[in-house]
Amino acid sequence: MTKEELIPKLKNIIAPYVQDEEAFKNLNEDTDFVKDLKINSANLVDIILDIEDEFDIRLENEDMEQMLDVKSAMEIINSKLES
Repeated sequence: MTKEELIPKLKNIIAPYVQDEEAFKNLNEDTDFVKDLKINSANLVDIILDIEDEFDIRLENEDMEQMLDVKSAMEIINSKLES
């Protein structure tokens, strides 16, 4: 899935949990979920569950630990979709 297809889907998933609206408006590959969007760890788990549902994939613990920014989320989603 291309970046252009993936980022809007991720934005829809992340939107309910964002604490920094300004950073969310400028969301890109380098956006960090915790540092930039001020998403807490409990909500990060919710996002991961939402990603699993949206893309019909299963994320392992090590995937979740690495999913700290938009770029890593896209890489993990794409690798799961390919396998």
